[in-house]
Amino acid sequence: MSKALEEGCEVMLDFEKLAKVASTAAAVLPAVAQDVDSGEVLFIGYVNELALQTAMRERLATFWSTSRDELWIKGKTSGDYLELVDVRVNCEQNSLLYRVRSKGAGACHTKGPDGKARSGCYYRNLRADGTLEFS
Repeated sequence: MSKALEEGCEVMLDFEKLAKVASTAAAVLPAVAQDVDSGEVLFIGYVNELALQTAMRERLATFWSTSRDELWIKGKTSGDYLELVDVRVNCEQNSLLYRVRSKGAGACHTKGPDGKARSGCYYRNLRADGTLEFS
């Protein structure tokens, strides 16, 4: 990822993301990771059957990486695990809500000005003038 994308204030929204996911032919659902204590939405990922089975068994937030085409247990490389408290299913059964508790420094792979992992990935606000500002 580029520094301008992750740390800049210019809007560069990826409106092609779902088309990219669909082009992988991976059978996945979107899964939102939400901090069970604060209610903060941490990030969104994708889950296939293997990822969901692994998450339920290990009690750790687990996803399917559509870019790497592999199982992704959040925190396996960073140490920033997300304990899976419960899993909710939406009314149409086409998305999941992982309610989690952080067992590390943060859930986002980016770092804040203090050099520590951010708690979640939604750390900028979209302003009316079309620019981003850090929250």
